[in-house]
Amino acid sequence: MITQAHPGVGRNASPYLYGTESAALVRILESGQYGHTEVTEEFERGIADFLQVPDAVALTSGTAALHTALLAAGVGPGDEVVVPSMTFCATVQAILAVGATPCFADIDPDTLCVTGRLVADALTGSTAAAIPVLFGGRAVDLGPVQEVLDERGITVIEDAAHAFGSRRGNRLVGTTGALTCFSFGPIKNLTCGQGGMVIPRTPEEAAFIRRTRLLGVDRAPGAPAGSTTYEVGTFGLRYQLPALNAAIGLEQLAHFATTERTRRSLWHAYRAALAPVRGVRLVDVDPDHAVPHLCQIRVPHRDAVFADLRARGIGVRVHYPPNHLQPAFAPWRRDLPATEQAGAEVLSLPFHQHLTETDIDHVAAALGQALKTTGAA
Repeated sequence: MITQAHPGVGRNASPYLYGTESAALVRILESGQYGHTEVTEEFERGIADFLQVPDAVALTSGTAALHTALLAAGVGPGDEVVVPSMTFCATVQAILAVGATPCFADIDPDTLCVTGRLVADALTGSTAAAIPVLFGGRAVDLGPVQEVLDERGITVIEDAAHAFGSRRGNRLVGTTGALTCFSFGPIKNLTCGQGGMVIPRTPEEAAFIRRTRLLGVDRAPGAPAGSTTYEVGTFGLRYQLPALNAAIGLEQLAHFATTERTRRSLWHAYRAALAPVRGVRLVDVDPDHAVPHLCQIRVPHRDAVFADLRARGIGVRVHYPPNHLQPAFAPWRRDLPATEQAGAEVLSLPFHQHLTETDIDHVAAALGQALKTTGAA
C-alpha cells in the first residue's frame, strides 16, 4: 500500500500548477469574456516568442492541431501518412479524420521513436505526409531522409505532444522546419487544462488554420470590423481555444524554465535510482536535450510486474498499446517486430512534478521487489 510519506507515487501523471493560474482564471471570469479573445492571441504570441518563430496558432487540443495541420498540408482521401504505431491513438485518428490512410512504421527499440531509415522503409507512391512522434519528449531527426521527402513533396508534421521545450541539437522543437503540433492537455509539460498549438511554416498555412478553426468563417469582403455580415468561404471546424484555457497556458509559460529544470532533475534521479535494479532497461529520452514527459522502462513479464506494482500502490501505466494491433486500425496492420516487442515490455513509472527524489527511491525499491516476486529479475 502507499505510505503517507509517498502519496505521489500512486499517480502516474498529475498536473502541476504554480499558484498563479487561479488568479488568472478569476480575471477571465470577472471579464465575462470566456471564449476566444485577445487572451488567446496573447498566448499565441507568447508561444511564438518563446520559440522565436513568426507565428503560432492555438486550438482546442493536440488532436485538433494534428487534424488541422493535415488539412493545411492538403492531405486527404487517397493519400497515405507514415506514422509510428507506438503513439497515442489520437495521432492515427487525426489521419482518418481527413480521409487518409495510416501506414504504420516500426520504431527504434532504444528510443521508441521512428528513425529516418524506418520512415523511408514505409514510403509508398501514395505517401503525402510523415508524422514522426516525439515520444516521451525526445526529438526525432528525419534529416537523413529529408531530401527524399522534399523531392517527393512529402510533408513532415511533427507530433510534438510530449515535446514542448525539447531541443534537436541546439534548436527548439517547432523551429526546425516541420509543421509542428503541440498538446497542452492536463498532464503535459505545459498545460492549458486542455489545448493545442500548430507552428505553421508559412503565413498561408497560418491563415488557413485560423480560418478552419472558426468554421471556415471570414469577414465578408469590405465589411467593417464589428459588422454582422460574415462569409463562410470553406469547410471549417469549431477548434478555437477559449480564453480560460489560454490564461492557464500563459501562467504555465511564465514558469516553464522551472518546469524544464524540475522534470530533467526527476528523470536523472530515476536513472540513478534504477541503476542498481537488475532486469530493468531505461528508455532513453536524451535528457540533455529533451524536457522529459515520461519515464519508461522495459521489463520482462511486464503484465505481471505491472499488477504487482499496482498492488503495492505504485501508479504505473502502459504508454501505449501498439495501434496497428487495435481493432479499429486492423485494415492497416503490418508486421512491426520492434513495436510489438516494446508493446509487451514497456512500463511507464510515476513521473510528475509532485514527486520528490525520496518518492523515486521508493518506486525503485518497489520495482526491485516486484521483479523478484514475479521472477523477472
